[in-house]
Amino acid sequence: EDTLSLHDALPIYKKLYILLIISILVVTKLLIYIQHMHNLPTIFAKYLEICKHFSNDLVNEAGNITRRGVVPKFSDLQVIALSLTAETLSIDSENNLFNRLTGYKACFPNMISRRQFNDRRKFTGELCETIRKRIADCIDGGEEYFCIDSKPIEVCRIARGKRCKMGKMNYSKAPSFGYCASQGTYYYGYKLHALCGLNGVIHSYDLTKACVHDINYLQDVKMEYHDCSIFGDRGYIGKEVQLDLFETANIKLECPYRLNQKEWKPLFIPFAKARKRIETVFSQLSDQFMLIRNYAKETKGLFARIIGKISAFTILQYINKKNNNPIGRVKHALI
Repeated sequence: EDTLSLHDALPIYKKLYILLIISILVVTKLLIYIQHMHNLPTIFAKYLEICKHFSNDLVNEAGNITRRGVVPKFSDLQVIALSLTAETLSIDSENNLFNRLTGYKACFPNMISRRQFNDRRKFTGELCETIRKRIADCIDGGEEYFCIDSKPIEVCRIARGKRCKMGKMNYSKAPSFGYCASQGTYYYGYKLHALCGLNGVIHSYDLTKACVHDINYLQDVKMEYHDCSIFGDRGYIGKEVQLDLFETANIKLECPYRLNQKEWKPLFIPFAKARKRIETVFSQLSDQFMLIRNYAKETKGLFARIIGKISAFTILQYINKKNNNPIGRVKHALI
């Protein structure tokens, strides 16, 4: 009987052995995938090529903004590409970035110091934003339907707001106390206003004080866009604002009604689904690019970081489009 039971158990041991081999092969494949996804020099080279393609008339032959002084060996386009690479890999600490770069000295022979990188990233912020706008227009430049929304950017805890030194030298750019209606909380910082298309590509954005109302951003929108439709939430309700947008720029602003309004109507379901696109974009920026985590000590540094995060998000969407993949799957764009 013992011999028969052992003979019957042999096929089971063979199956378990085969399953063990398959599991090892699967794990090995996953390790290769993770290594490929986080290859910093490869991503840097790819981003640098894209930046050169969209900045022909913005920089000189060396890839620098034309200015007086010594010509830097590490060009301005390389600074932008390195900043976008760090944001793509969720490296929002410059100390962490330069610790990782010590293992790639052969790939970056003209690497600058961390202080120089910090200063030059602020200097090249406008160039990075211009390149981002060109990439966004290349993805869906003829978009006629947009979604608009805002997101709080907290600088520090509300109890430390009065002691925060950010922006004290320039009150017009200093943070302030504000209220987020969706989260039902007060915070100290800024408010990010964004306008994106139905594909999720951010076409325009701005950073204001937390106390500024969402409607004020529409004054900037009507100066840049015309003959289009914009879907917003209840924070943009206002007959005077809607009429002004329609008369000045032929912009149709669609907002859901409040329940206590006299002319209440149920929201058209496709409008509601379209407006969720910008909420998905904000979630992606907060998840992969860590938009709400702040290490900046100055207002200009915070602006430069936000420009880099949104630009990295846009360039991943561009890569997805070139590879005929869904634009919104930015986490898998570099596979």
